[in-house]
Amino acid sequence: MAVLETIPVLLSSSSSSSFLDTSTVIALTVFFALLCACIIIGHLLEENRWANESITALLLGLCCGVVVLLISKFQSSRILVFSEDLFFLYLLPPIIFNAGFQVKKKRFFKNFTTILLFGVVGTVISFCLISLGAYLLFKRIGVTSLDIQAYLAVGAILSATDSVCTLQVLNQDETPLLYSIVFGEGVVNDATSIVLFNAVQSLDVSNIDLLTALKLLGTFLYLFFTSTALGIAAGLISAYIIKTLYFGRHSTDREVALMMLMAYLSYTLAELLNLSGILTIFFCGIVMSHYTWHNVTESSRVTTKHAFATISFIAETFIFLYVGMDALDIDKWKSSKASPGTSIAVSSTLFALVLVGRAAFVFPIANITNCIKKRPSTKIELRKQFIIWWAGLMRGAVTIALSYNQFANSDKTLTEDSALMITSTIIVVLFSTVVFGSITKPLIEAVLLRNAKPAHSDATDIPSLDDLQILFLENGDPSDQGGSNEPARRKGSLSLLISNPTSTVHYFWRKFDDKFMRPVFGGRGFVPFVPSSPTGAADPQTS
Repeated sequence: MAVLETIPVLLSSSSSSSFLDTSTVIALTVFFALLCACIIIGHLLEENRWANESITALLLGLCCGVVVLLISKFQSSRILVFSEDLFFLYLLPPIIFNAGFQVKKKRFFKNFTTILLFGVVGTVISFCLISLGAYLLFKRIGVTSLDIQAYLAVGAILSATDSVCTLQVLNQDETPLLYSIVFGEGVVNDATSIVLFNAVQSLDVSNIDLLTALKLLGTFLYLFFTSTALGIAAGLISAYIIKTLYFGRHSTDREVALMMLMAYLSYTLAELLNLSGILTIFFCGIVMSHYTWHNVTESSRVTTKHAFATISFIAETFIFLYVGMDALDIDKWKSSKASPGTSIAVSSTLFALVLVGRAAFVFPIANITNCIKKRPSTKIELRKQFIIWWAGLMRGAVTIALSYNQFANSDKTLTEDSALMITSTIIVVLFSTVVFGSITKPLIEAVLLRNAKPAHSDATDIPSLDDLQILFLENGDPSDQGGSNEPARRKGSLSLLISNPTSTVHYFWRKFDDKFMRPVFGGRGFVPFVPSSPTGAADPQTS
């Protein structure tokens, strides 16, 4: 848990009760007041072209930091000390879980290959370019004390994007393809960056060779797939327990509590096993929304949907407040002995590497996928490529948390270059979020021509399940299978599989899911009828 501190001036007030730490109460009071202010101001600025809730929270945090700095006569601005434990254990999990729980699964998995290319392959390319660029350029600026591992860590740190500002502007009903790619890449990118960072920490960089690179790749793949498998397993276990025991017969509170605890348990287990908690809880959220959510009562469904979204919103707002206030921690800036020119040079170099590293994979990967895809509605045109590139330019709390983890010592003392790297990272985060974030809304409206008639959803271009069933003759009438037409039908089935692989895989997955998975783990259409339950009936909707 984070250590709560406050300035000596504020501590002079008397404590109203002996068992409460005054500094803790003051810190929490300030942050709760700022959270309320963010919600109110965000509501008032909903239609504003230049502001959003993320920027509002960040600027409020900065303003509060300035006030505390002035009150303390520039001695300290810390009300809440930045802690990686507070961020990774308490704030990030509800955000990632809600992202998986609320994701539109059909669109997400329909574009899953493209999302993986951007989120995994693209992040690795960005990681390599930023690491190489920092290694070649930093020594010319005057940063000479960093080793190979530190340069690799810088690549992983600056590869973590924050697409919140862009997602707040995009409409997933108007631009489903673009939204699903930006959203999916954002989640996979964070997980990939953290996995790369952890892999770098475990590397022996005394002898860099091909074998070291292969070990890094092997470690990454192991963490990626095992973390995903753990999340899926946790989601299925929660679905089976709730379906079998059906807590709703007696208490809806228990089933809601079990869903929350099982989700958080998957994250802590992943961290305990040195896996990626982000990937684990994300896929746990997807599985829970597909199976577990349909096994609970109707009132619990409404409760969980809004509770998860609310907790995620509060945690996200708190993070931006947290980052804004911590950015003015005077101790970090004092520890960095670099001149303003050097600090600006390092920050500019890092941001330039972010721009280049982002462009180096977005446009090539987008054009490669365009060559593979046949339907025009699934192609990523140039203006959408630009928005995908722009969405990944902003950096957020993950970047700052990893920077602290790498460059801050356990005793909280900082060397000059370590302090310089942390302050430069903060400058990149503040500049990209405030400047680029404020431009995002008018820029996207201009690029997407929001005033023009919106394009039709690409979902209308894919074959329906009935078409697939007819072409594959899965349940067709044997009398329709004339011998003369059999080769033509087989050819049609093969061409469908080649031209629409995602739709075809989805069709077979639905058949497997309905036949084997849902009877065991529940889901829509398989909730048992229990007269004493609050709903009194199963969900009548079908897949």
